[in-house]
Amino acid sequence: MNLNVVYFAWLRERIGEPSEMVETNAATVADLIKELRTREERYDLAFSDLDAVRVAVDQTLTDFDAPLDNAREVAFFPPMTGG
Repeated sequence: MNLNVVYFAWLRERIGEPSEMVETNAATVADLIKELRTREERYDLAFSDLDAVRVAVDQTLTDFDAPLDNAREVAFFPPMTGG
């Protein structure tokens, strides 16, 4: 499957891309992260502390166990703060 993977804030800075199309067989977000981390050091660094990463699948906040069946977009971003 092809997914549009979007990176925000410091994740975008570490990876060096705002978004990219990724061909994957990942069943869950966690599987996708494992695949990305093996690509290059910059991905491994970006996903080294998953406590500091949030995810949305097709613009719905979810967790790393979320399935990717029929997903079109996965977005990664730091925790949001209010103010």
